[in-house]
Amino acid sequence: MVDFDLSEEQKIFQRTFREWAMANIAPRAREIDDKSRIPDEVMDGLASQGILGLSIPPKYGGSGADMVTCSLAVEEVAYADISVATAVMTLLNIGWSLLISRYGTDELKEEILPQVAQGKKYVGIATTEPQGGSDIAGLQCTGRREGDYWVLNGEKAYISQVREMKEKGGGYCTLVKTDPEKRHRGMTFIFLPMDLPGIETTLVHNMGRTGLSTGGFFMKDVKVPVKNTLGEPNMGFYVAMEGFNLARILVASACLGCARRVLEMGAAYIKERKLFGRPIAKFEGIHFQYSDFVTKLEAATLLVRRAAWTADQFMAGKVDIHQLAVASAQAKLYAPIECYHIVDEVMTWFGAYGYSKECEVEMGVRGVRSYSVGAEGAQNVMRLIIGSHLLGPEYSPTK
Repeated sequence: MVDFDLSEEQKIFQRTFREWAMANIAPRAREIDDKSRIPDEVMDGLASQGILGLSIPPKYGGSGADMVTCSLAVEEVAYADISVATAVMTLLNIGWSLLISRYGTDELKEEILPQVAQGKKYVGIATTEPQGGSDIAGLQCTGRREGDYWVLNGEKAYISQVREMKEKGGGYCTLVKTDPEKRHRGMTFIFLPMDLPGIETTLVHNMGRTGLSTGGFFMKDVKVPVKNTLGEPNMGFYVAMEGFNLARILVASACLGCARRVLEMGAAYIKERKLFGRPIAKFEGIHFQYSDFVTKLEAATLLVRRAAWTADQFMAGKVDIHQLAVASAQAKLYAPIECYHIVDEVMTWFGAYGYSKECEVEMGVRGVRSYSVGAEGAQNVMRLIIGSHLLGPEYSPTK
């Protein structure tokens, strides 16, 4: 029998971190969204609380926490900042530093992981290109080996924290073709520091998550030390897919946090707001809808908890990559869509006030929408993953 109840240690972590986040992040959520920037003191605070180093082994200054705890942390950050900008920044650093700790060389880990744990540098993921992000095997960026360096060329697009990376330092786990004729079997995953010569960055303006920048970068003959290779050359596709399996769990966790807080705000409002002499919570149209939302949020939470538990089992060697892929895809398929619907409908409960900047809920609508659009994999890609793993790859629509 599988027990998804949190351990006492996890419950204490969740409770104490929520208190900190509500005191230190929540009061600045509107500022983060309006000024399109997460204050340094917020990120420094997350580092001092050990959040940015949660997934990093103690050897490199982190705590080596399990995936369930990492998931809880991201959920609580999104609970405090329902624009989810701070949560996205957090989950990028937790998720991709974990992959570096699993596949990076000793030299690379010693160089970057302590800096991430202390909040002095950031890490992220760069696979999406202008022609799209779902067809990873069709990416166009290239890398060729020259002595002790990889030489990278091409363009990445719709990448999170580009501005922050340039200002603070750090780099991206970047996927490039190193043997183009082999398609996905000819790709290498490389950690790309953003301060190297030959990199030119661009920015785009999103409708939500505005506290965190989004953009892209061009690479022209960028020389990256071979020590920055993540995993084996030409096996980068498989390393990246493992990283996405973990990242999808954290993305779904962020959606949970936003929806949970918004639903609590909505519940408080419908009990106080009166129409025709009675609270609108007594109207069946809202009362029943609230009951549906609570149930769907619980279902999403269970899927995310199970996916995080499966990730821990995978890293302990107790389940295989196929089980992890299905669990994480199910969490990513269900949680972002249902959480977006919850946040969007709760905004309607608030009426005209909900559509105004005076109401925090509108930040959640814009923010959580990004994860039902496609970040870390579009919803139909999640369906492809689930179906292909369970029915068999020969039945995949892409074959």
